[in-house]
Amino acid sequence: MVQTGRCDLPLHYGKAPKWLFGRMVKLSKAIYEVIERDFGRDEFLRRISDPFWFQSFACVLGYDWHSSGTTTVTCGALKVALNPEENGIAVLGGKGKASRKTPEEIENVSSIFSFSTDKMEKLIYSSKISAKVDNNLVQDGYQLYQHSFFLTENGKWAVIQQGMNNFNSYARRYHWLSDDVKDFVVEPQKAICCDKKGRTLNMTAKESEKSRKVSVDITKEKPKYLEGYLNKKRKKVFEYKLEMPKKHEINLMLYKRLNDLYEFKPKNYEEIVAFKGVGPKTIRALSLLGELIYGEKPSFKDPAKFSFAFGGKDSIPYPINKQKMDEATNILETAINEAKLGKREKINSIKRLKNFVK
Repeated sequence: MVQTGRCDLPLHYGKAPKWLFGRMVKLSKAIYEVIERDFGRDEFLRRISDPFWFQSFACVLGYDWHSSGTTTVTCGALKVALNPEENGIAVLGGKGKASRKTPEEIENVSSIFSFSTDKMEKLIYSSKISAKVDNNLVQDGYQLYQHSFFLTENGKWAVIQQGMNNFNSYARRYHWLSDDVKDFVVEPQKAICCDKKGRTLNMTAKESEKSRKVSVDITKEKPKYLEGYLNKKRKKVFEYKLEMPKKHEINLMLYKRLNDLYEFKPKNYEEIVAFKGVGPKTIRALSLLGELIYGEKPSFKDPAKFSFAFGGKDSIPYPINKQKMDEATNILETAINEAKLGKREKINSIKRLKNFVK
């Protein structure tokens, strides 16, 4: 994994107040335009894929520093703020039902950005496989409920998605960056953030390489030969401690899934992950069989790994100063408009401010 980090994300419910969300939209657009003008869109993708920068960005926008809404509301504000035709970047997907519309939204944006059909299909695949990897291969007890796909007109992308764990009342955020993804099933995330760590079946870990390999080998065996292994030592499954009821036994909907994979004959582990219907239970069963039959153990190492400008929504460290927030937004918008006309004095002044911050 390129970068790991840890941030505090307790689950919070409810909605951002309208007076704040509207300001978040305006200020996030202004910040994006300054970054895009001086550093380019690729740099914006790189920054939002950094969990610490993203957390600081959300705090500058006035959102809670320790809330799961930091992810969903900030991504929602960016989706409203950034127009693909105007800004050359689109924010797709979102929370709950909106996340499932991502493939359709990729199709729509592909026509705006003039992507080929092949390119569009690869982007849809990238969106789907990133969700399957974080939900199924990193079995940490967090169920995905939010998926935001950032896509630029040159075809580069970033993913920010979040899962919830109702047992410990925490959320976990996952960051991806297309430039850093060399292999979808081998430590592809830019970072995974959460304050709670535990025993996690991590099939993306480099240490799970042999376990991934034998999982592919097992799909080449007739499922009826595997049933004995599953039933003989099914108690081993409970070592994984991952959302499995006490009376749970491996039944063979799993058998059917293994049979489907046997008939499909996947060439590699990514094809197993991408196969329709393969979920956490199938992944666990294959890793268990790999350990029982071949002695290849998967990794159980949890891969999981910040700034105020105008205050926070919950008055921490102090109530949001609406006037100062609006003034800062106006300064950025004026600087951007003047820079478009060749007047860069304000933009250059903003750059020089860092020299006074120690």
